[in-house]
Amino acid sequence: MPSVRERKKHQTNWGLIFAGLIVATLVAYHPAWHGTLLWDDAQHLTPRELRGLSGLWQIWFSVGATQQYYPVVHSAFWIQQQLWGDATTGYHLTNVLLHATSAGLLAVILRRLSVPGAVLAAFVFALHPVHVESVAWITELKNTLSGVFYFAAALVYLKFDDTRSSRLYGIALVLFVLALLSKTVTATLPAGLLIVLWWKRGSLDWRRDVVPLLAMFAFGIAGGAMTAWFEHAYIGARGAAFDFTFIERCLIAGRAVWFYLVSLVWPVNLSFVYPRWQVSQSVWWQYVYPIAMIGLLAALWLYRGRSRAPLAALLFFGVTLGPALGFVNVYPFKFSFVADHFQYLASASIIALVCAAIARGFDRPSWTKARSFACVVLVGVLGVLAWRQSHDYVNAATLYRATIARNPGAVMAHTNLAMELNNSGDPAQIAEGVEHARLALQFEPDDVEARFNLAGGLMLLGRFGEALTEYDVVAAALAASPMTDPQRMAAFHRSYGKALHASGRKGEAIVQYAASLRIAPDSAATHTDLGVALGQQGRVDEAIQHFSDALRLEPSVADRHTNLGSALMQAGRVESALAEYRAAVALAPNVPDVYADLGTALLAAGRAAEAIPQFEAALRLDPNDSRARGGLARARGKS
Repeated sequence: MPSVRERKKHQTNWGLIFAGLIVATLVAYHPAWHGTLLWDDAQHLTPRELRGLSGLWQIWFSVGATQQYYPVVHSAFWIQQQLWGDATTGYHLTNVLLHATSAGLLAVILRRLSVPGAVLAAFVFALHPVHVESVAWITELKNTLSGVFYFAAALVYLKFDDTRSSRLYGIALVLFVLALLSKTVTATLPAGLLIVLWWKRGSLDWRRDVVPLLAMFAFGIAGGAMTAWFEHAYIGARGAAFDFTFIERCLIAGRAVWFYLVSLVWPVNLSFVYPRWQVSQSVWWQYVYPIAMIGLLAALWLYRGRSRAPLAALLFFGVTLGPALGFVNVYPFKFSFVADHFQYLASASIIALVCAAIARGFDRPSWTKARSFACVVLVGVLGVLAWRQSHDYVNAATLYRATIARNPGAVMAHTNLAMELNNSGDPAQIAEGVEHARLALQFEPDDVEARFNLAGGLMLLGRFGEALTEYDVVAAALAASPMTDPQRMAAFHRSYGKALHASGRKGEAIVQYAASLRIAPDSAATHTDLGVALGQQGRVDEAIQHFSDALRLEPSVADRHTNLGSALMQAGRVESALAEYRAAVALAPNVPDVYADLGTALLAAGRAAEAIPQFEAALRLDPNDSRARGGLARARGKS
């Protein structure tokens, strides 16, 4: 029995290990601490309509209220929204700390299983660059949070396996369900535990080993079925891009397992999006991957008499990767059959195997220094690689540029980079975005998002005719197959309306603006666009209504007041109009245009003397304001 002092020393060492993991992980991920939102982050963070207590209820009990039905993850996002709002640093640090916690739990599990190199494995897991995608991408809180529950459930279950404590069994089951409600890839845990138990004992007993895990298997199957349905019904994992025969899915799986093994051992040229393989059951060489994997498994089975560890590690790896091997459709398969974040949990077994081999290889007293040196070099190299990889995740444009550099045919990266550049407001960047959209269409001529971004870029460059041609093509495609994201669909209708409006087709523009508002009725910008078009059509009362709706949605934006003021003036409601102009001046006292607007309205109302100080105020702010100078001259001539 160890003494109290020895137990305290042991606990202190674990404390130092956890502290070291946290510090090392924070340093490696420092470049991504302040990273901005990426790809689908905005869809996963808590939307405005769910930020109240009722939103928390909807997260749990209204399927479809969130991007995916992972209520534990979205509850965590909800809590973070209350803590630090839209500031991204808190979200990033949360991911980093959860990842470090998973690494620490892995060390405890391996130590409990008497696996050599447990601490080394924890540091390798924490700093391996294949995990950068999971940790630096806010959306993948799904991985980092589910990972903590997954490893905690495994640890508690292993304690149950030794003690047969019903209390420990209940805790393990609760932790497993929390993991499932964070990400259902964790459904593979009971199968993984059976592999671990087989490795420990050399055989499995139905009553002792299998029966206690049946409840986990049942929950896992239910959770997996729910996610598969959700991916098909809500996310869009359906259509021609997902049509494969069973044989082709086996070819995908065989190749994917080798891809993940290689990227773990040699983590270079990691990418946010990898090339999507052309899969065909009629191409002979594609069978090499699954056949080679079957051969490896057979060899390790024959080797099990000497050691079961390699076979157990590979089986655990393959089983844990199972949901991402192509047998179940998930939306990312539209772009690639592999992704770094798919192997977040699975990697633990291979990392543990390699680190155990290193520890055993240097298991001689005379090699202690060499072992320490090798471990430091390995961890240091991985830390540097993770640090470099983290730079890719500082913002969306940087990530997409890095992706294109490693995978020039990444249609998604070209398309999304075009969208980012369109939002820059810089004509040179918008022109670059147009070229990226065109490149995307060279690789995938039917890509609606790419053509939508091309049209948007052309619109922003003032090339209205070309833009409208592209919008017409998009409209025809969307009539047959609407976008799965309603916000993008609303954005299309608004953008198409602006192109029609700019081309003088105001009646058609009104139809598009109205379609956009049916999908996204709380868009102040779309209400304003529609109000302008209606006003130009002489439908002033309708214009006033939409300008009023825009003002209700954004009461502190000066332009919303001036737009409503102009429509009220057009309707002859002078005093109401002047009240809106004065409200705009109060909201934007340093903007010359609002004073010029008020002065112009006063002058039109025959109140030249009151208009003079407004024009003078505008000229004090901008002496070159020709509208204010002309208005002042007219006002003085009439006063």
